[in-house]
Amino acid sequence: MTHRISRVVAVGAAALLGATAFAVSPAQADNDTKPNPSANMSLQLLSFNDYHGHLEAKNNETGPLDGKDVGGAEFLSAKLTELRAGHKNTLTVAAGDLIGGSTFLSGMFHDEPAVETLNAMGLDVSSVGNHEFDEGTTELLRMQNGGCHPTDGCYFPDAPYAGADFQWLAANVVRKDNGQTLLPATSVKKVNGVDVGFIGMTLEATPTLVSPAGVSSVEFKDEVETANAQAALLRQRGVEAIVVLLHEGGYQATPSGINTCNGISAPIAQIAAQLDPAIDAVVTGHTHQPYVCQLPDPSGANRLVTSAADYGRVVTETELVINRRTKDVVRDQSTATNHLVERAALTADPAQTAILNKWKQLSGPIAGEVVGTVAEDILGDSSGNRGIETPMGDLVADAILWGTQETDAQIAFMNVGGVRGSFRYDAVTNGEQPGEITYEEAYLVAPFGNVLVTLDLTGAQIQTILEQQYQPVAARGSRPMLSLGVSEGFTYEWDASQPQGSRVVRGSMALNGEPIDLNATYRVATLNFLADGGDLFTGFTAGKNRIGGPEDLANLVGFLKTHPGLKAPGSRIAGL
Repeated sequence: MTHRISRVVAVGAAALLGATAFAVSPAQADNDTKPNPSANMSLQLLSFNDYHGHLEAKNNETGPLDGKDVGGAEFLSAKLTELRAGHKNTLTVAAGDLIGGSTFLSGMFHDEPAVETLNAMGLDVSSVGNHEFDEGTTELLRMQNGGCHPTDGCYFPDAPYAGADFQWLAANVVRKDNGQTLLPATSVKKVNGVDVGFIGMTLEATPTLVSPAGVSSVEFKDEVETANAQAALLRQRGVEAIVVLLHEGGYQATPSGINTCNGISAPIAQIAAQLDPAIDAVVTGHTHQPYVCQLPDPSGANRLVTSAADYGRVVTETELVINRRTKDVVRDQSTATNHLVERAALTADPAQTAILNKWKQLSGPIAGEVVGTVAEDILGDSSGNRGIETPMGDLVADAILWGTQETDAQIAFMNVGGVRGSFRYDAVTNGEQPGEITYEEAYLVAPFGNVLVTLDLTGAQIQTILEQQYQPVAARGSRPMLSLGVSEGFTYEWDASQPQGSRVVRGSMALNGEPIDLNATYRVATLNFLADGGDLFTGFTAGKNRIGGPEDLANLVGFLKTHPGLKAPGSRIAGL
């Protein structure tokens, strides 16, 4: 029989070391209440990250990995069940971005479907990630605690949304009104008589990655200071086995597989090097990369640092060996392995299939509506590199410009990271013909529910905004370069060899072939996310005469309906 937990204690701490609140929930009793204190025990820790509501087994939503068709809730659940088999002590954890930036089937319903699938998978605990805050703190609390959506109401009136069975942790997200954490900071699970503590955090840069208005009531604290303070609090309570769930990561310098660790980059390399030696393992995310690392802690001892790619395509299996006398992890005997969620090798979990079918009945009439056509592939970013110009990013900028003509927009900008899909000529999502674009495919490109805005900016302010694409600062975390798609008619040159703040080639900005006058004023359209300074594009906040516009997805659908046979835009930025 698989043992889940005998006790769950969720702890919230003020700021870092302030008042502590406890929430205790009943759970399955542990059959082995008198462990041999002189023996080691093994805890299987299954982990994943950046699920993003990728519920369906569609390659146009998840993509192959290592040449295998992977992912989908039905198969992620099946893989977890397969890995748990034969393990007496097992917990399943995650490192954030379980919701937000989601595919149509989940995002269309404010990610209630994603949480329902995760509940059915037996997820025990997760950190929050930046995307948990996409719809603001109030909505995140609804996702945790349940209740009908304040605008859309109950999708199933006879069975209102009940919330997450698992606990989201937010140790470094502190409310401004009372100094308490928004959600519990830590969770303690009793496994075979031993307390195992989890500290959950998002990256400190989260407020730069979401709408500032939605997180105005909280502060995001330093990851290292928070984790070390929480580890000290756990140890005061007698907890020695401690795991950090952190929504931040890095990239391998020379990746060669899902279980390698070749030159892992900052920020996770720097963070891991500063985390207290009392912390025994670090489960990471955010960069959508797979890796299994042994990185030295401040005392020089190696410590497991893992990440499981994204979209439910990989599960990390960590075997934590714990000495039941000291109640601490024996690091040199603990191991971790990343496993592909390979669909061909698994049988779909029928419980997950039933959940998906329930939501498909609601979404079906909307999903398959044909809203436009393309004559060729129009591609967005598929590599995780958000520092490049993409045809899809420029096309969305064109759509924003089209949708703001009544407010006299001349130039439009779109953050490439907010473009979550591509239009592929041969992709078929709902039985449509090649080249046809469905509402679902449009949603996959623009799932965030932003609104269009137009504002006045000088040529010099536009140049400042473009320079802010490159910011190698801690607040940008693992993505110092975040590019902007630009609308038709606007061009400029980029020189990456120049220092920060001087990469836009002077005199290269032009509108319809005419040089941009640094002293002149232009009407610029973008999303409210950027206009409010999101992604650290604070230059937009200097804009004047701001006027709102339509919702971004509705605008994109309208653009598609009036522009049949779209082709991929050519490059508008030289050198990027």
